[in-house]
Amino acid sequence: MNTKQSPGWIDYVTLIGLSLIWGTSYILIKKGLDVFTPAQVASLRLGISALALLPLAVTHLRKITRRQIPLLIVIGITGTGLPSFLFPFAQTELSSSLTGMLSGLTPLCTFIVAYFLFRKTAGGGRQFAGVLLGLVGAGLLAWSAPGEAGQTTQFAYAGFILLACFCYATSSNLVGAYFKETPALTITVASFFLVGVPALIWALSAGAVPETVMSEPDGAGWWALAYVGFLAVVSTVLASIIFFKMVQRSGAVFASTVSYIIPLVALSWGLLDGEALSFWQLPAVALVLVGVFLSK
Repeated sequence: MNTKQSPGWIDYVTLIGLSLIWGTSYILIKKGLDVFTPAQVASLRLGISALALLPLAVTHLRKITRRQIPLLIVIGITGTGLPSFLFPFAQTELSSSLTGMLSGLTPLCTFIVAYFLFRKTAGGGRQFAGVLLGLVGAGLLAWSAPGEAGQTTQFAYAGFILLACFCYATSSNLVGAYFKETPALTITVASFFLVGVPALIWALSAGAVPETVMSEPDGAGWWALAYVGFLAVVSTVLASIIFFKMVQRSGAVFASTVSYIIPLVALSWGLLDGEALSFWQLPAVALVLVGVFLSK
């Protein structure tokens, strides 16, 4: 029988590595958007992820039943499909660093969905104070972010990120409620395939990805494709597998601390890429992280 171990140095190294991989996602999306449309970035990310999981597909797809397919489609749409579109659309107006910092709301959204829809979390004053602080921090982040878009536009596009966080929260709660006995890798493979294969077909046909790549001068299209490919294979597929392994080894509580580091990695990449940072964004992201901590 597998037992959770106390986190050791390997677990901390894995945690830092996973934070770096996931926190890099937002700058990779930004680089992809230099050439591709948000829909092209999303469909490529999903499609390439499905291709990367192809060697595991034969084994793991056999483990699911027909009755599980509809719910796995919902998990695939909320856990990978919709967020893959929402983040690139948001980053047409928001910086990659702001997007990464707002994504730190995912654990807080998971608590909200668990409490109000699944009634599985015992809510108390501490948790609800965390929700309030996190939402105030998110609002302050969107309000104070420097950029050409006005505050109203930034609030609207920050809403895309909040919706993506609620999608992730819905997916994880569905898995916890209905797929406790199903291996995590099986869920990952099935959900990615159910949404990734149609996305890849669209990208190569109506999405006109090949034409976009070939039409860009000086190999810019190929560079953008490489960025999105890295986003799909490393920041999506590999990161998901590492996360599930870390949960199995050291427990969900320790693994969830990745949520505190990802926004800092995204902020660092944004600053290195020349993105501006306002004074109020630092206390704002601190409020978000404190809110996440209190809501656990």
